[in-house]
Amino acid sequence: MRIDAATYKCRWHAVAPGAKALFALSGIAAAWLASSADTLAGLTLLSTFATLAGARVPVQTYLALAVAPLGFLLLSCLTMLVTPSSAGGWQWSPEMLPDVTHIALRSFATLAAVLGLVLTTPMPDLLALMRRLRVPELLLDLMALCYRMLFVLRQAWDEGSTAQAARLGHRGLRARWRSTGLLAGQMAIQVWQRRRPGRAPLQRSRNPGAAGHESQLPLAADRQARTAHSR
Repeated sequence: MRIDAATYKCRWHAVAPGAKALFALSGIAAAWLASSADTLAGLTLLSTFATLAGARVPVQTYLALAVAPLGFLLLSCLTMLVTPSSAGGWQWSPEMLPDVTHIALRSFATLAAVLGLVLTTPMPDLLALMRRLRVPELLLDLMALCYRMLFVLRQAWDEGSTAQAARLGHRGLRARWRSTGLLAGQMAIQVWQRRRPGRAPLQRSRNPGAAGHESQLPLAADRQARTAHSR
């Protein structure tokens, strides 16, 4: 949700999606072609500066979204410095540090370019751009369906958490953990029930003869879902 909010609030919201995609692809291509560490560091700083100063994406939002991929990249780079030893164990290999540093800088430059595109281009604009680029319609439909499901999941979670808080379900750490577990267990049922309106148009577009298949769930499964939801 934070990504979606940032794309509509940034200064580059009205810029053509094709121009932003071309800028990001240019950064990715330059990162793969660059051979020096200084060039890769400069590309990373350029893409980050363009996103923060040019598009005016909040620094807190940028850092919050970059933490997970940066942590993954750092962990991956650290594991590349550990190699099998001749004695059958593991050993630290500092001689691989230059190569690992180059890989890390290239990954950071690519990540900065991708974040610049993601944080400045709303999902509907990206879908429209990919449709103009002749991306298969089935893939676009699946992307749109997954995009909608994120909001359905967030709404179901917020409603359940608010209901639990109103019933003092978050009083104390133990009660909060128990309430969170119960809510997580009910999320699958709620999302299953709410996902049907978004999936029906996709089924009709792919298979007109299967329009009524979505409603043909077993009665026992429906009764079980309603019972669990009422609890």
